[in-house]
Amino acid sequence: MAGEILDNQGRGEAGWNWPAIHPEGRKYGVATIAVSLVFLLLLDWEIIGWPLLLLSFGVFAFFRDPERVVPQSDDTIISPADGLVSLITQVAPPIELQVEDAMGERGLPPDPVTRVSVFMSVFDVHINRAPVGGAVRRVIYIPGKFMNADLDKASEENERQHTLIERSDGQAIGFTQIAGLVARRIIPFVKPGDTVAKGQRVGLIRFGSRVDIYLPAGTSPQVLLGQKVIAGETVIAKIGTQALLEGIAQ
Repeated sequence: MAGEILDNQGRGEAGWNWPAIHPEGRKYGVATIAVSLVFLLLLDWEIIGWPLLLLSFGVFAFFRDPERVVPQSDDTIISPADGLVSLITQVAPPIELQVEDAMGERGLPPDPVTRVSVFMSVFDVHINRAPVGGAVRRVIYIPGKFMNADLDKASEENERQHTLIERSDGQAIGFTQIAGLVARRIIPFVKPGDTVAKGQRVGLIRFGSRVDIYLPAGTSPQVLLGQKVIAGETVIAKIGTQALLEGIAQ
């Protein structure tokens, strides 16, 4: 199905497939299986071996990398992460996304904009995707703490990585990958100067984390607080569109 065009008129073919396992996770899954077999076959310690074997399936599941059908409308910004919309607030973008870079390229304006935060539990897919297509202008890693990623202050204190993508029309979109309570590494798949397509895989965060996306001025979210979103598929916003959306939890 990868690369196939599907639309809302029923054209194309869709079917369920087992998701692939990202190469980053295969080594951990295989290592866990190997250790479990040592306890089961060599040491005959079933009380440890069987739980480790079950854990290996959990490791493979954590690093699953399913295909996604990416909306291609030019004005849409899609979710960079699977998870729960845990915060929607007005803030100034991080200073790292504002200041000029070493090449003199301007960053985001310093004025407050809407920030949408998507919290990823350990049960969510942790592959992150580009919210828009364009040129990668910045990838900035900042070491930090590992407090609960669901907290607002995690945006400024946790280990994090800022990415800035500039669309072909010059509109720049910034987002931040934030390590969580048990996460210990943010892994980028892209670097400054790369060109990415909307929905392209751009990185992953290990074991529970969060992604913040900064919407352009004059743009409000098309998602609700508490909503479940899917990386590469859920429309987070439409550039230049503002509207109050309300929902009922039930």
